[in-house]
Formats: sequence, C-alpha cells, structure tokens
Amino acid sequence: MQQFNQNERLASYNEKTTMSIIIPTYNESENISKLIDAVKDNLPCDVFTEIIVVDDNSPDGTGRIVENYAQDMVRTKNRSIRCQYQKNNLTSNDNIRNYLIKVIHRPNKNGLISAILQGINSSTGQNILIMDADFSHPPEIIPRIIDELLQDPNCIVIASRYISGGSIMGWPYKRRILSSGAAKIARHSLKVCNVKDPMSGFFALPRHVIENIHFNTRGYKLLLELLVKVNEDIRVKEIPYTFTDRKSGESKLDFNVIFDYAKSVWYLYRYGRKSSKGLIQNNQAKRNSVLFLSKAGRFFTVGASGLLLNYVVSFLLSNGILANLWYLEATMIGILCSLTSNFLLNKAWTFEDRNFSANHTLKQFGLFVGMSSIGAIVQLAMVYLLVHSGGIRYEFSLILAVAIASISNFLLNKKWTFRENIWG
Repeated sequence: MQQFNQNERLASYNEKTTMSIIIPTYNESENISKLIDAVKDNLPCDVFTEIIVVDDNSPDGTGRIVENYAQDMVRTKNRSIRCQYQKNNLTSNDNIRNYLIKVIHRPNKNGLISAILQGINSSTGQNILIMDADFSHPPEIIPRIIDELLQDPNCIVIASRYISGGSIMGWPYKRRILSSGAAKIARHSLKVCNVKDPMSGFFALPRHVIENIHFNTRGYKLLLELLVKVNEDIRVKEIPYTFTDRKSGESKLDFNVIFDYAKSVWYLYRYGRKSSKGLIQNNQAKRNSVLFLSKAGRFFTVGASGLLLNYVVSFLLSNGILANLWYLEATMIGILCSLTSNFLLNKAWTFEDRNFSANHTLKQFGLFVGMSSIGAIVQLAMVYLLVHSGGIRYEFSLILAVAIASISNFLLNKKWTFRENIWG
C-alpha cells in the first residue's frame, strides 16, 4: 500500500513536468557530479525537472559517473521515503523529489549538436534548457531563465555574454576577439542583428518552438541555426551572465570546430537567401549559383595572375634587368602593379563594369585597395589567432587564413566596390 502511494505521487509529478535540462558531455568527469549538485540546488521548487546528461562515450568515464550518481540518488531517496512512512508523518506537502536524472550513453563521439538533439528527443518537458558541463554556464542563472520562459511561453531565452551586464572571465584577449568576431559574422551575415549573442550555448525554449525545425549543420552552435530557421513570431529575450572559462578539463575548440563553424555560416546564409524569397523558382536559384561561382572563379583567377605579375615585376626591377632598385622598392612597385591589374581585370572581366569614367574608376580603385587591405588584415589576424590561441599548426592556419581572407576579399569587393548583390 505504501509503495502504491509513492508511485502515485511520483506519477503526479511526472504529469507536471515542465523543464528538461540537456547537458551534453565529453570527458567531463572532473566537473559533472559537482555540476549536477549545483543544478539541483538552483531548481525552482514548483517546477518538476529532468536533468538529461548525453555522453559521447567519454574515455574518462563521465557517463558511468552520472549513472552511478543517479542510482545512488534513487537509493538514498527510497530510504528517506521508507523512514517517513515508518514514522507515520508523511503528508501531501512532503518534499518528494521534484527532479530526476537520466543519462544517455552514445556509442561514438558524433558532435555537440547531435548530442543535444538526441537529448531533446528523449526528453518529456514542455520546456527545454541547454547548458554546458564545464561550469562556464553558471547554474545560478537557471532560476531566472526558467522564470523568463514561464512568463512568456512563446520566446527563446538566451543567457548572453554581450549585452549590458554580461561579461567573460578567464579568456585570453585573442580568444575574446575570436569569439566576438564569430558572433558579429553570424549577426550581420545571417540577419540575426537583434540578438547580441547568437553563439551562446546557454539558452531555453518551449518544446513547440523546436518541433518542426530540421537541423542540418554540424559543429557547436545549435542556437545559431535555430535563430535562422525559427518562425518570425517567436520572440527572443537575452539576460546577462558572466561566462567563466573552464577550470578543469580541456577546451573543445580546435581546427575542426572552426571549420565546421565556417561551413555552418555558409549553409545558413544560403538557407536564409532561399527562404527570404519564398517561392523561388529552381531555375533562378541555379542561375544565381552559376553566376556566383562563375564570378568567384574569375576573381580568384585574376588574383593568381596578380601574384605572378607581382613576382615578375619585383624580380625584374631588383635584379638589374629593368632597373637596379632596392628590393623593398621593387616589391612595393610590384604590389602596386598587381593591385592595378587585378582591379582593371576584375572591373572589366569579373564584374563586367563598363563605366570607365575617371571619377567613377578612381573611386572604385580606392575602394578596391581598401577592401584588399582588409583582406590582408583578416589573413594576418586569422594566422595569429589560430596559431597562438587555437594551437593550430602554422601550415594549416595559413591555408585556412588565406581561404577566409580570399573569400572575404571577393565578397567585400563584390558588395561595396562593384555594388552587386552577394548572391548571384
């Protein structure tokens, strides 16, 4: 009879489940038990919550630690309940636990986004909260996130590092620049300018917001794809918090993360372009793709010819064949010649601009030099950040930096120098 009453009361809590907290993990054995304790301590008493840890087969045994933790918690709670029954002082207001803990053991390391989605699919809460396991997302913020979400059941609540009151602690300056730059790229290229921290990994939303969204990107930022694909009538609220860099365990930032982010932004940019036009015809989409790729191919071909011209002119001017200049003077003239040839070839061939009036051409040339300078700065900054902050070898960093700088150079000149739409 006592067992029946206990099950009945636990079932009544399950009917009231409103929050599922999803915590993806990989090699977080040093943090996970303490984090679950902290999350439990910050759960509202009137909200039944399931804490779901999704572990990617951590070699350090993170998943087993959570499983043992959950089993110990059940045994301890059962003993407490039995003692209460034996004392005959159990009332309808007794503190039967308002949370439960689940662990999902995944056979392989398949990425953060897929881990979060698997956790969501196995959850039962009407509302979902996503957070990291390394204490960079303070559990003390959970009550406010839940409160904001319950006040407006048609919104996404984001814990933000970049609004007033938010901050970052423990990151080196280079890492801050990398993070801030990634956020700005996302905000301005993906039309989420109203969100200051679209790269946040600490957010909550009602289940109905995510139910009809199909996620395609890889990497570490589910929120970014969600913001691009969510219905326009869904509101976004940001609350400030202080991000604290992990004190134990290893950072997951590496070359693959950066590469996946670049691919995700490109995919979401194309998705946004297509969805914003509504019923776009397939042949028009294909035509835009062909035009874009054709101009990109011409632009990079012109760039290769400019490198060759730069080398030839610099060599001839510094070795007495045409002149016997100091090598730096020869190099500067070579750069000027390559910039001029690149501009003229791109104007006439890549972008097919036939307006060669003096004022128009000089203005374009100034913009072209400026955008090319930005590309050079991007390349230098990327190499420095990837090598010194990301710990990536120089050879790979250089390849990635040249690729990103070349693409940015093309897009900037297409948009601002020659006044064309980016896509098409």
